[in-house]
Order: sequence, then C-alpha cells, then structure tokens
Amino acid sequence: MIVSSSRKITQILRAELDKLVTLPLIWRTLMGTFIVNLVLAAAFTSVGLQGAAGTQSILNIGLASMGYLQAGFIILGIIATCSEYTGGQIRTTLATIPWRGIQLSMKHLALAIITVPAAFIIAASGVLYTFMMMRDTAAWIETDTMIKALAGATGYLTLTTLLSAAIGALIRRTTPALVVLLGYYFIVSPLTRDFLPSIKKYFPDTAGYYMYMPLSSDEINVLTPMQGTGISMLWTLIFVTAAIVFYRKRDA
Repeated sequence: MIVSSSRKITQILRAELDKLVTLPLIWRTLMGTFIVNLVLAAAFTSVGLQGAAGTQSILNIGLASMGYLQAGFIILGIIATCSEYTGGQIRTTLATIPWRGIQLSMKHLALAIITVPAAFIIAASGVLYTFMMMRDTAAWIETDTMIKALAGATGYLTLTTLLSAAIGALIRRTTPALVVLLGYYFIVSPLTRDFLPSIKKYFPDTAGYYMYMPLSSDEINVLTPMQGTGISMLWTLIFVTAAIVFYRKRDA
C-alpha cells in the first residue's frame, strides 16, 4: 500500500511537471521577467553610478528591482493554476486524476520545483550585473551576506508564486486573479502601510522584504529574515490550504 501510494504521488507529480514544462506561457513569463529584471537592474545601476544612490551597497542596488520583479512571479503562479480552466482541460485532468487534494498539492510542488532555480537565476542576474558595473565604486558586502540575501530573494519569489497559484485556484479565472493580486501588491498594500504602520510588517509582501534585504543598524521595529520567512510561509500555507479545501468541495 505504501509503495502504491508513493508511486501514485510520484506519477501525479511527474504529470504536473510535464504540464507546466510544456506550457509555453510559463517560459514566456520567465523569459520576460528575466529581461525586465535586467533592464531594471541597468536603470538602478545607472542611478547608482551617477551618485544618486548615495553609499548603497551593490546588494541593495542589485535587489532594488524586487518590488517590480515579483509581478512576473505573480503572473507565473496564476498561469500555472488558471490555464487549465481557460480551455476546459481541468475536466480531463480530474477524470484522469480524481484525487483532487493530491493533484493540486503536486501542482504546487511542481511549480516550486520550476520556480526555485528560475527565481535564483533571475534575482542573481540583477546582482551580478550591478557587481560588474559598480565593483569599483559602490560599497561591497560580505559573500555570506550576499548568499543569504539571494536565498531570501529566491524564497520570497517562490512563496509569492505559490500564494498566487493558490489565489488562482480559488478564483479559477486569470484576469480577475491578476486584478486582485496586482491590485493588492502594487496599490492596496503600499497605501495600507501608510495608514496601518504598526501591522505593515505582517503583510505578506512586507514580511517578504525582510527575507532578502539587508537592514541598516538604525532601523527599528523590523523583522529578522527568519521571522519574515515564517510569516510569508504562514500566509502561503493558509491560501494553499484554502485552495485545496475548496478545490475538493466544488465541481470543476
């Protein structure tokens, strides 16, 4: 029974990976995000070379595009779960794999497997570009700090993708899911932080910021990278769990 269940889960995971890998929109989104990130990195680096960035480190400038970069991973997560509803392929999926909870869980795991290396490469590319252009002018930062920051950036982008995939599974339509998530991350959250400063650090995007951005010694009332990771993971787990529960209860 254990071997049979393990084989079943492995087969479902492989099927979900195959679906994501063969979906052209996944690769177009990742490629577009990579290109946009390099453009933004070049812009922020140019500002730094002109002196407008003050004494910021290479890491601060290289990761300055993260606030915009997350949009690509939000789109990635929504596409991963909403694409099957667009053409009705979800019915074929559920006819082939009737175990809904396992199927959606494996979809999120497959998405994470794709997202982790992609997020690391894209985040690191911005830092690498900044290093190549500013290694003689900007303040340098320790290697272990850079590794921790890139790991945090990768983790944040991955969690954002999984959270977006869960929202996509709940809403089941691409455009409304995009409106909800992009509206929250780029409009609602920035505005709400000004009105609710005492709780802003517990928002998923703000908590995620502390996962990767080095903090100055004069900053107070901030989260540690581990605290930011824990809060971001909690938000993601809540929405993924909700998506699985609703997915099991309603018809395709």
